[in-house]
Amino acid sequence: MTTAPTAEPGPEPGRDCPLCPRLVAFRERWRTAEPDWHNAPVPTFGAKDARLLVVGLAPGLRGANRTGRPFTGDYAGDLLYRTLIDFGFAAGDYAARPDDGLTLVDAAITNAVRCVPPENKPTTAEIRTCRPFLAATIAAMPRLAVILSLGRIAHDSVIATLGLRRSALPFAHAAAYETEAGPALVSSYHCSRYNTNTGRLTEAMFRAVFTEIRRRLPGDG
Repeated sequence: MTTAPTAEPGPEPGRDCPLCPRLVAFRERWRTAEPDWHNAPVPTFGAKDARLLVVGLAPGLRGANRTGRPFTGDYAGDLLYRTLIDFGFAAGDYAARPDDGLTLVDAAITNAVRCVPPENKPTTAEIRTCRPFLAATIAAMPRLAVILSLGRIAHDSVIATLGLRRSALPFAHAAAYETEAGPALVSSYHCSRYNTNTGRLTEAMFRAVFTEIRRRLPGDG
């Protein structure tokens, strides 16, 4: 009898997590093509005692999938980390590589889906399958006060993870909700190159979201 793959315990999937066959196949293809890349589930970056958790969609192929650190190595990271530094949630210099010495301050960053998906589009089943890792990450953060979701998919996955009703907390840029689950939920358009190039998200709009977050998290924690 064949036993179905099961999730590994804890908030982080193992390097060879078997749960999503399509993502496993994609990962193996890129391990062959680029053996020096990370090519594995990307772990959460930041401390468990942080009050802010930023949740993105999934690792970018040549970004986090290459470097092994969320939002590191692609344009979305340039804007995200610059903004985190400006608002006191990160310290050091961001140089788009995991050994650049940048540290997070009272913040952590993760993704709704930990493995890179083809064309940056995880399926509904893959999002659902990876959700226990997001739930474990949130549960492991005892001081968590604000979750920032980047994009509708991340927003909806956070809501499902917290056991809330999507209709009660619809996605909108700069929306901010208090939740019965504990942490407040703030949402933003994803800081992707596409969104910024098309003007859907401007740097001023993104900074306004962080102004709201900093209002909710005054001081140094």
